Amino acid sequence: MNIIYIHTHDTGKIISPYGYKVPTINLEEFSKDATLFQNAFCVSPTCSPSRSSMLTGMYPHQVGMLGLSQRGFVIDDSKHLVKHLNRNNFVTALCGIQHESGWYLDHEVGAKKLGYQINLTNDNSSYRQEDLGEWDMLNAKSMANWISEYDDEKPFFASFGMYSTHRRYPDNIDSSINVNNVNPPYPMVNNKQTREDFSKFMTSAKIADECFKEVIDALKKAGKYENTIILFTTDHGLANPFSKCNLFDSGTAVSLIMRVPNCTSNGKVVDNLVSHLDIFPTLCDLLKIKKPEWLQGLSFAKSFDDINQVTRSEIFTEINFHTSYEPIRSIRTKRYKYIRYYDDQYLKINLSNIDESVCKEFFLKNDLSKQKKYSEAFYDLYYDIGERHNLIDNIENLDIINELKKSLEIEMIKSNDPLIHGEIKYDSQWKVNKKQCITASSKNSEDYEH
Repeated sequence: MNIIYIHTHDTGKIISPYGYKVPTINLEEFSKDATLFQNAFCVSPTCSPSRSSMLTGMYPHQVGMLGLSQRGFVIDDSKHLVKHLNRNNFVTALCGIQHESGWYLDHEVGAKKLGYQINLTNDNSSYRQEDLGEWDMLNAKSMANWISEYDDEKPFFASFGMYSTHRRYPDNIDSSINVNNVNPPYPMVNNKQTREDFSKFMTSAKIADECFKEVIDALKKAGKYENTIILFTTDHGLANPFSKCNLFDSGTAVSLIMRVPNCTSNGKVVDNLVSHLDIFPTLCDLLKIKKPEWLQGLSFAKSFDDINQVTRSEIFTEINFHTSYEPIRSIRTKRYKYIRYYDDQYLKINLSNIDESVCKEFFLKNDLSKQKKYSEAFYDLYYDIGERHNLIDNIENLDIINELKKSLEIEMIKSNDPLIHGEIKYDSQWKVNKKQCITASSKNSEDYEH
């Protein structure tokens, strides 16, 4: 059985298979022949920690990925899924983005360090970031050609990673999109600027969808569709304020659509909680290969035979660094969520941890710097899906809150979370913005504390 892992950047669940009016018709069609997970969550809603956790089956704080790989954080690549599959007689190939090692556009260095045997990625040096959707399509064609020519002597694991839907979005909005009729997803304000911005996201999503079709069509034409596990996901929520780099569902909820050949769940929906942390052990079970002892996740392989099979009752998420230090932990059940902000001395919004955009500019002009975070928060997600009404001081919920706190503490102790011992000590190689810094990519040395 082969595996193809297809992934986008910063997409969350904002695609048409999840009910959004976004031009992703090929993903929507695929979801009718695959298993769609409605309650899938990343482990950490910032790029490198999220991907590293999924592909090692461990928490970011356990594998060195407290922050972004291009900012000096280094993964323990010995635990990467690729190296485990190499040891189990797979051919491993990378085409496009990986974000677990080094700068994500420097594909040659990353592919070698992570252990990919084959690198199919095209040169990207001539592209502006706004035009990298064209590079995605070029990579899709390379991936498709490789699939069509692959000799099937050994099973393969192929990672096809796209820049889309990362900022910066394409300059021009696709002609099929009527800017006046789009509705930016919660929690964005709907105005002229945000509608245009979301239209560019939709344009980028359409490019990703066309790339997805190119690869899926190649699998079908080569007769490999029925002997390949197809995994589509993304790293975390949209690169908008209160989404990416936040432990609200708008930051942690992700698309997860998987097709396992000949399983009874294809065309169905799984509503039970699953974490990116669970993908590594699930793949091991589906492939019938031994699971390495380091895995922290729980296999949801049984969900492909029984959509009502419960994998876990709680989801654990974390943030440590994006551009600035912002240590947060969370535990979520189907109904409740508890969030703890560990930097009690700085409960303002870490502005540099919000990617640059017209959405951010709008909020900056409208008192974003004056907004506060809670040191602790508790939300009833049945009645407050936006997580805006903090019930931490509601005495009626005290028993539930204490239970969640205890579960979070147990998980932190079990995984040797560094926050148990206090503030995380900086490594000399890490590049870290000051908490008061506004711009993530500032060139001013005074905006950095490390």
